Amino acid sequence: MKKFNIRKVLDGLTASSSSSSAAASPPSGSRENDMIQETLQSEHFQLCKTLRHGFPYQPSSMAFDPVQKILAIGTQSGALRLFGRAGVECYCQHESASAVIQLEFLVNEGALVSALADDSIHLWNLRQKLPAILHSLKFNRERITFCHLPFQSKWLYVGTERGNIHIVNVESFTLSGYVIMWNKAIELSSKSHPGPVVHISDNPMDEGKLLIGFECGIVVLWDLKSKKADYRYNYDEAIHSVAWHHEGKQFVCSHSDGTLTTWNVRIPAKPAQIITPHGKQPKDGKKPEPCKPILKVEYKTTRAGEPFMILCGGLSYDTVGRRACLTVMHGKSTAVLEMDYSIVDFLTLCETPYPNDFQEPYAVVVLLEKDLVVIDLAQIGYPIFENPYPLSIHESPVTCCEYYADCPAEIIPALYSVGSKQKRQGFSKKEWPVSGGNWGQGTLSFSEIIITGHADGSIKFWDASALMLQVLYKLKTAKVFEKPRSKEEKSSTDIVDEDPFAIQILSWCPESRVLCVAGVSAHVIVYRFSKQEVTTEVVQLLEVRMQCELNEVESPEGGGEQASAVSTPGTSSSPQTSLPQSHPSTSSNNSSDGLRDNVPCLKVRSSPLKQSPGYQVDLLIQLVWVSGEPPQQITSVAVNSAYGLVAFGNGNGLAVVDYLQKTLLLNISTAELYGSTDPHHRQPRSPRKARQPSADTQHKKSCMSGLSNFYSESVKKLHSSYLSFCDGNDASATPEERCKSPTSDARDNSFSRSRSSSVTSIDRESREVVSSLYFCDSLSKKSETLAVPSLWVGTSLGGMMAITLTVPSTPEQRMQQPVGVSFYGSVVRLKGGIMCMAQLDSSGTLLPHVYEPWYEPNAPEEEREPPRRRRPTSPPSSQENQDCQYVVVCSEKQAKVVALPSQNCIYEHNITEASFVLRADVVTMTSGVGLACFCANGHIMTLSLPSLRPLLDVNYLPLTDMRIARTFCFSNQGQALYLTSPTEIQRITYSQETCDNLQEMLGELFTPVETPEAPNRGFFKGLFGGGAQSLDREDLFGEVTAGKASRSLAQHIPGPGGMEGMKGAASGVVGELARARIALDERGQKLGELEERTAAMMSSADSFSKHAHDIMLKYKDKKWYQL
Repeated sequence: MKKFNIRKVLDGLTASSSSSSAAASPPSGSRENDMIQETLQSEHFQLCKTLRHGFPYQPSSMAFDPVQKILAIGTQSGALRLFGRAGVECYCQHESASAVIQLEFLVNEGALVSALADDSIHLWNLRQKLPAILHSLKFNRERITFCHLPFQSKWLYVGTERGNIHIVNVESFTLSGYVIMWNKAIELSSKSHPGPVVHISDNPMDEGKLLIGFECGIVVLWDLKSKKADYRYNYDEAIHSVAWHHEGKQFVCSHSDGTLTTWNVRIPAKPAQIITPHGKQPKDGKKPEPCKPILKVEYKTTRAGEPFMILCGGLSYDTVGRRACLTVMHGKSTAVLEMDYSIVDFLTLCETPYPNDFQEPYAVVVLLEKDLVVIDLAQIGYPIFENPYPLSIHESPVTCCEYYADCPAEIIPALYSVGSKQKRQGFSKKEWPVSGGNWGQGTLSFSEIIITGHADGSIKFWDASALMLQVLYKLKTAKVFEKPRSKEEKSSTDIVDEDPFAIQILSWCPESRVLCVAGVSAHVIVYRFSKQEVTTEVVQLLEVRMQCELNEVESPEGGGEQASAVSTPGTSSSPQTSLPQSHPSTSSNNSSDGLRDNVPCLKVRSSPLKQSPGYQVDLLIQLVWVSGEPPQQITSVAVNSAYGLVAFGNGNGLAVVDYLQKTLLLNISTAELYGSTDPHHRQPRSPRKARQPSADTQHKKSCMSGLSNFYSESVKKLHSSYLSFCDGNDASATPEERCKSPTSDARDNSFSRSRSSSVTSIDRESREVVSSLYFCDSLSKKSETLAVPSLWVGTSLGGMMAITLTVPSTPEQRMQQPVGVSFYGSVVRLKGGIMCMAQLDSSGTLLPHVYEPWYEPNAPEEEREPPRRRRPTSPPSSQENQDCQYVVVCSEKQAKVVALPSQNCIYEHNITEASFVLRADVVTMTSGVGLACFCANGHIMTLSLPSLRPLLDVNYLPLTDMRIARTFCFSNQGQALYLTSPTEIQRITYSQETCDNLQEMLGELFTPVETPEAPNRGFFKGLFGGGAQSLDREDLFGEVTAGKASRSLAQHIPGPGGMEGMKGAASGVVGELARARIALDERGQKLGELEERTAAMMSSADSFSKHAHDIMLKYKDKKWYQL
């Protein structure tokens, strides 16, 4: 079938969209932009997933290939994560999204079998960089409960809920006619059905003997050749798992009452030993008290010492509240290792893959509910290995994240140097045992950093370069505050129920290394990077009182049209004298009527703060309560190192702080920002009164109903869940109780009050919120000819205003003189809340932000370099009636490009009508600059700049929960990411170049490795037949002997990876050459061995011939009676 190319359609639509946009633009603007040559085209874009990082969400099963050294983890959502050495990871997904109940490797074959809860089994080909399913088999009449694939066998045993065992050929994925029926297996040993099959394994010394465990407590040793049971072992308690001794003479069962029974194969009458590892032994010889079930046991032998018995569960019932434990029994010693989370599964890693040899265990891989732990069995105290994978993303729930591609080269080493000192000690000295696979050959030429903010107030910096992820540095913002020791000591001024330190918004300047953080408790912290350790006696604190007397907003007619800009009410060179000042922490806590007033939400640390090298607090800003009303949560933040300013806004207005002088420059409502050009009709706030449940509910409903007419059906579900979440709160609660934490139970699947500015349109219908801020050197006024420092302010009602800043030029003046502020008013208006703003020069190139290069802030004055302010390479200047700058503004509904200083809208594009934009960023690609948007209906779009031509529109990911909206972010060079689950980051690319090179950059899971030699049987075992007994399974289970299975039992489904598997096996010149080289070496070795054997046989034949000739001559002339 011919492929449908959406790009050609988009290119065909370009003329009409551009002409319609230009038709509404002034002629002068059109003439100017005809001269700008745009380099970005639709063929530069393609969308695909690259990698998934983090801990597999809701894991359910695990397997390990002992030869390839690869670990596989299955999840409850049908995902499959494969891990090799550090940096070699792979993610796959079963289409049915059913839970993965079991995984079995075809050891050293580059294949994996997965069994799912929907009673299907799948064969995965791992010999290609992106694994694919080769075959599937769907059982129709029986439910799968357990699978077993013997080492170096192609026959898979499948146990079912009915107690039957079917056999599958993994090469063709067809069922054998050989079936072990439950009634034949147990015969008269039980009067009732034995329950599901919970265990299958073959005797390590005899492949023809199959051990079958039934849930009720019956174990059967089945002879495959004679098709009958040799022995049956009965126990009163239900079985959870079975493990063999490597000699095949004993096996151990774990039971539901916390006991372990050891059985001799030839003595089925009673167990050889019964122990309760965690049970209290009564003195009178009675049976010990029952314990919790032992869910799994493994029995591993060593050549030089006592065997290991490793188990999970079995704790006494009186250990209430005790964490999950793994028990290691070695000889007479028993070690109980506590885990942080419940145990899902564990595997013992052994030196040999052969089950009939001494196992020599060296490590235990423990899969926990939210972590992966590997324990070193060879060292005293059983230390854990240091985990090289980025599995700690969810250490505290992620509340926001930012993605920075094409960072300065020196920033990653700087963060690593300070972060390496934070690493824990006490790990095992050995290397990580999961060491399979090879790194990819290709790489990206730019540095990438991901920053994640967390619910506990921590911030993590990750090196995301070259499709890898490694934690660089961790910052704990909660150290600035006093922590309540208990819930009783919790401050009454808190505005969130839990996680008061949670990070809400991040603003980072990589060049100057200045970091600005906004938290849910209405606080902003400015950090500066230092390589020296300092002790701060008193944290610099600035308290800001933000209030708004004008609350309710009525949008004017023609809200989406551009508003004319006129001069602002006034200009202030020293606004501190007339604007509200910061309030000291000693201010009165109560107003005249007894309401909380002038108090912050969090108490600042009073003791000295020791700050390690890395990010150190420079200034803490806190919003305070106003006349009993809690401060509004911050919705946008911007920081600029060249100006030394930080700006933040919320539903009450805008504040600008000079973090160098530690003073408040500006504290103003959004209505005052407009000045006399305010297009909205604002109602004065009504006096504060007791909240009525009905009024509050009606207010929420009115907020929702205003949006219902343009939300898609998928998003309406989110809105209804938000409404039910709000209505579920106690209507009589106080204001601070009504605000929920972003990490509460509803945080992932419903709208929350404490979320980032990109998703706050629901709460902003009746109040204009500052939604976006941008510092730049611009020509904001029509009369200006030289770019001056400015702050652009975008609001939730589509207004974009400009504020001009007068920054003293020399460092000495900067620290002594105040920064001047003058208001200009509205520049442009759009439909929907403003999402992002950017600045282009006259050639259409993105102007980089102004910054001050990093310097050591704690260095002595004489050693400190004078700060050098970095401007764009060619500072724009304007002549009379000529535009030389372009403003790109994107809202929730549309995008506009405005020329400066004339303020003519030269291009306009309606991004979406039925949905709204959740995230928008102006991004730099290798071939040019574009605007990238992610909509709530799942579409990812890119537009050219400045003409706003559609270049890419893909229906990628419908918005299913607010986690995606809160964490989705674009970056330069065609990179993007979002939190696909509470524990995993999904990285995607919208760059054609990256998609083309992806195969080269991805690591290889399968590498050619020789299978270890089988254990030596020894002379006497070979002579008297005491070694392992092999079985010709092909002869036993093949169609000739066993016949065909019933067609209605299971349905064979060819996998989509058939042809891809063949291509994958043949791809990769390096891997193919390596395989060929090893094959030639093996062939040469075998030919050499054959030649030696041939020579030995010829020599032996010559010798035999000589001796025979001598004997013939000796007895030639003798009679028979002379012999």
